[in-house]
This record gives sequence, C-alpha cells and structure tokens, in this order.
Amino acid sequence: MYIQVLPEFGLVADPMIGVITTAGESLAPVIEKVAELEAIADDVVNMLSGKGNFLASFPGRDRNLPVAGGMTAFWYGLAVGLFIAGIYVFHLI
Repeated sequence: MYIQVLPEFGLVADPMIGVITTAGESLAPVIEKVAELEAIADDVVNMLSGKGNFLASFPGRDRNLPVAGGMTAFWYGLAVGLFIAGIYVFHLI
C-alpha cells in the first residue's frame, strides 16, 4: 500500500516504513529542481554579503551592490536631513 505524494514526479510514501521513494520513475527532475534552488539560495547569500556575481546580472558587474547601497543611503540621508532642517527653519520663523 502506497500513498501518492507527488504523482508528477512518481513519488510515493510507504506509511509502514515512513519512507518516500519512487514508484519505478527517475528522481532526475527533483534533483534538477533542488540544484536550481541551491543556486538561488547561494545567490541570496551573495546578495547579502555584497560580493560575487549574481545569476541575473551581466558579466563584469561584481561588487555593484555596495555602490548602489551607498548611493541609496546618501540620497535618503540627504532627504531626511533636508526635511529636519526645513522643520527647524520653519520652527524658528
């Protein structure tokens, strides 16, 4: 007696043993999806560290996230600073 887990990949569960196995089909599609997810997870880790080349970027764009983050922080800091200075100036008037 087996329970269908993922019929599109041919995976079934044996409830007596507690094992998920194939029903005479290959695990190659599942292994390919796991490899793709591992590449995406590595890309997210590289994005957090700001180093390395990313999956969706063009070649030669290494170390672009620290520069982009610095520019974003500069413009947000400028906007917040001008807002606080404006409140201070209008408070004096």
